[in-house]
Amino acid sequence: MKFSFAEPDFGKKGAIAVAVAEGRKLGSAAVRLDRASGGAIARALAGSKFTGKLGELLDIPGPSGIPHSRIVLYGLGKPADLVEGKAEDLGGGLLALLAGLPDAAAAVLVDPGAGLAAPRAAAHMAYGARLRAYRFDKYRTKLKPEDRPKLERAVLMVEDSARAKREFAPLDKVADAVFFARDLVAEPPNVIYPESMAQRIKSLSRLGLTVEVLGLRELRKLGMGALLGVAQGSIHEPRVVVMRWSGGPKSKPPIAFIGKGVTFDSGGLSLKTSKGMEDMKWDMAGSAAVVGTMAALAGRRAKANAVGVIGLVENMPSGTAQRPGDIVTSASGQTIEVLNTDAEGRLVLADVLWYCIDRFKPVAMIDLATLTGAIITSLGMENAGLFANDDALANDLLAAGKAVGEPVWRMPLAESYDKQINSDIADVKNIGDGNAGSIVAAQFLKRFVGDVPWAHLDIAGVAWSKKDAPTVPKGATGWGIRLLDRLVRERYER
Repeated sequence: MKFSFAEPDFGKKGAIAVAVAEGRKLGSAAVRLDRASGGAIARALAGSKFTGKLGELLDIPGPSGIPHSRIVLYGLGKPADLVEGKAEDLGGGLLALLAGLPDAAAAVLVDPGAGLAAPRAAAHMAYGARLRAYRFDKYRTKLKPEDRPKLERAVLMVEDSARAKREFAPLDKVADAVFFARDLVAEPPNVIYPESMAQRIKSLSRLGLTVEVLGLRELRKLGMGALLGVAQGSIHEPRVVVMRWSGGPKSKPPIAFIGKGVTFDSGGLSLKTSKGMEDMKWDMAGSAAVVGTMAALAGRRAKANAVGVIGLVENMPSGTAQRPGDIVTSASGQTIEVLNTDAEGRLVLADVLWYCIDRFKPVAMIDLATLTGAIITSLGMENAGLFANDDALANDLLAAGKAVGEPVWRMPLAESYDKQINSDIADVKNIGDGNAGSIVAAQFLKRFVGDVPWAHLDIAGVAWSKKDAPTVPKGATGWGIRLLDRLVRERYER
């Protein structure tokens, strides 16, 4: 799918989309097309329920008197409705409709006068459309022609199209990063495992990222006993991948992103049910989000210093697998009693969090992980769970999530929950008493971050979508990349 920008031109063939504000108030482009088509828009409105609310769409095929095969009306709502995130949703919804039509080309006219300046609105509509246009058809060898979108080109027509193109350029790089992450999550576990995922990440050095891969020997030297314990049942050796972007002053410490990368989670000897394993190829979605975030920062040349560290393991049952009751020594020196091998992500993160603090001394640290099913019970598929030891960082994440449409909901941390993971024979155990599972998991992680401002995002409910959304087709979402990119842009590029 190709997206471009141009000055308004009503002579192009194919589908054309024009704006209508709430109350059926035609935009200037819609007025012109209505006149040229002999009132086709007015007649269609009279016979429909379309009112111009933000995101409403109406397809008018075969209008006479104009070169276009159809007119598509898109609702702008009230002037204040069209903020950046809503413009992206609008673009995604419009793309979904246009992609289902027989036209190979479409033009979207963006009028001035909405809540955003028209060039910015056009840029964000194109961004949302591009995010929605993502497809993962790599393994579908017998796709029917009708299953493939016909739309090949979309041009957004707006006055000062050069400005729209400039504003779209960094968004386009973020979309590239989201697609890279979605691909990683969508791949099957026989294709993406620790070694192969590390190799794919190396390719991002082309963007200017410094990529370092730590193998089994280095991890043993670093004393990552918690991470290694998870990995020991698999034939695939673990990896830790370190990504660095140095776009800010050398004197500034980096913002750090940490990702759980369990490329397949069988549960280990605490074996999941067969049904429970079906989606476990995406238990590395937190690490993919970190990879995507680092790619986005490098792609758009962010003026900030950032480091991304991900722990990659496969959690499998075998004769060498970790047993319930084992005690491991983490990189921090703390001993962990492993009572459930299916509570493995927190073990991986414990070592990676500590390693990041010890080596990079970050100004703040955010980890992302598909950590608990309990967060889905609490928040469903609408919000990620946010846990933090720093109110300012938590508030920044809440604001960034709201701005980009990746909402988070803050959950509590407290000593009363922490007591659940005190062990009788080690420093800490990896599960509590079965209650408040997502909170207890966060409390476990908190023991490995010291005084560094830290936030934990439990993304188990938002990493994969069972249905289409405006900017996210069904499947891997790439959740978290847009949120963290926004956070860096707003708070760490000053």
